[in-house]
Amino acid sequence: MYKIYKMGSVEVRALNGINLHIRPKEFVSIIGPSGSGKSTLMNMIGCLDTPTSGKYYIEGQEVSKLSENELAYIRNKKIGFIFQGFNLLNKLTAIENVELPLIYQGVGSSKRRELARMALERVGLGNRLHHKPTELSGGQQQRVAIARALAGAPSIILADEPTGNLDSKSGEEVMQMLKELHQEGRTIVLITHDADVAKQAQRIIRIADGVITSDSAPTDEVKCE
Repeated sequence: MYKIYKMGSVEVRALNGINLHIRPKEFVSIIGPSGSGKSTLMNMIGCLDTPTSGKYYIEGQEVSKLSENELAYIRNKKIGFIFQGFNLLNKLTAIENVELPLIYQGVGSSKRRELARMALERVGLGNRLHHKPTELSGGQQQRVAIARALAGAPSIILADEPTGNLDSKSGEEVMQMLKELHQEGRTIVLITHDADVAKQAQRIIRIADGVITSDSAPTDEVKCE
């Protein structure tokens, strides 16, 4: 898979021939420095962008050439997103933020309220349902984001630097939640630049200059070539 950007006469290969297979129910971390291509790869995995060339399959469906509406459907149904910046709407309460993807899925109001409540209780925020993001700590905001990712019961969780804006204790709590979600049978793809975070996954994929430089278990010696 390739992703090529044209900047005047300059060609930038953000992804330069990526070949990658993530198995169902794996916990995978993708690690690399700024500019390595990991964010572009995340956008491809999350159906937020399409490749310049090559093919991408998600749960057996080839999605590289789908329309924006078709990609949106896959994002809503199959993938739960967790972002470094939380991406919560400050005017909405915790439960209203968690309900948002369910609205896009067409879930009825009473059902989505119940699913959102259950998701917030699942992450330990059953007593913060009606608090707005500004009334919550960073760790609590990320828990709301995790609940939002869980509410629609996606098979894949895509976490982009989920501990990046958190203190160490909150970061450890978020990583523990991701491990529990993996144990429950979900596929977890974690994007990070932090080696300590990456090594908590089953498998570490290192990327640099748009190519995969290593793919190994955390206990293996990792070499970048």
